[in-house]
Amino acid sequence: MSQQKPRLKKPVEKVRAELLADPDTKRIAKSVGMELEAYVELVLDYAQNPDKQPMLQVADDAELRAAGYEPPTPEEVGQFFVAGAKGELGIEGPRFDKSGFDSAPSSAGKPSLQGTEGQKPLASDDPENRQELLNQMRKGGPGRV
Repeated sequence: MSQQKPRLKKPVEKVRAELLADPDTKRIAKSVGMELEAYVELVLDYAQNPDKQPMLQVADDAELRAAGYEPPTPEEVGQFFVAGAKGELGIEGPRFDKSGFDSAPSSAGKPSLQGTEGQKPLASDDPENRQELLNQMRKGGPGRV
């Protein structure tokens, strides 16, 4: 027996208007390289059809090149992840260490939510550390995971 996932609780037109006006929706559409209207229609399609599976296309490097795309090298992928870890991609997750519940700026006697007690800050711009991280990444190629 399969459970049905909940459908939209508001009329589609109202949800569409809310999404079109939402600044986060605009930011996401821009970051994924889609027109706002097309992105909103895609979101609505998945909202109206919750059992629909997202499309994922996997292609060999040769197929990508034949289609006019240049696949990234393992080093470029590594640099992308390093940039993401440094917060340079413009997307950030929730800041659990900045919950807003602490009224006093003083953290005397409180444990750190960052887990960095007694640690010196890492030099994230250090080229040696950066290269070491990139070297630790598994060198992949077609057919390797």
